[in-house]
Amino acid sequence: MSGNDLLVVGLLILAGFLVGGVISFARARRWIPTGILVVLVALAVGAAVLRLVPA
Repeated sequence: MSGNDLLVVGLLILAGFLVGGVISFARARRWIPTGILVVLVALAVGAAVLRLVPA
């Protein structure tokens, strides 16, 4: 595996943990932390997708 592949896998794992936080905060009806985590999930997934797309 190259360094780029490891970065993509790491970003996707991070996004998975953040999705778990989104679900947890949404169930507790805490909307500000949920919104912050949604933005972080979008950034992590976006970065992973941009790493997968060849330049």
